[in-house]
Amino acid sequence: MTVTETAAEPLIRIGEVARGAGVSVRAVRYYEQQGLLTPERSPSGQRLYRSSSVTYVRFFQQMYAAGLTSRNIADLLPCMESGHTDAEQRAMLHAERDRIQRKLDDLQAALDRLDEVIEITASHP
Repeated sequence: MTVTETAAEPLIRIGEVARGAGVSVRAVRYYEQQGLLTPERSPSGQRLYRSSSVTYVRFFQQMYAAGLTSRNIADLLPCMESGHTDAEQRAMLHAERDRIQRKLDDLQAALDRLDEVIEITASHP
């Protein structure tokens, strides 16, 4: 993501990105190290990001939580920005979606099982 200042989107400091996304400044720096964010620098060397970086950081958090790697996330960024994908990108998107769906199904089965145990044990002191 290349960061440039526009009249519609002012630049914000790293702390503002972190607070807005609910992450640490260290996490924002990590995303920068992974090539997921590219800040501008103020004359004094401060990192400055587009305000939309908050949305991107939230997206990164969700994708990491779902088990995607930095590389997978980096591969998704052009798709998000352009709205277009090629066949390889679509295949990766579908594979990741299928993997996450299987994970959700497993979690739902575990939740259902816990509900059964709770129901069984609720009638016993």
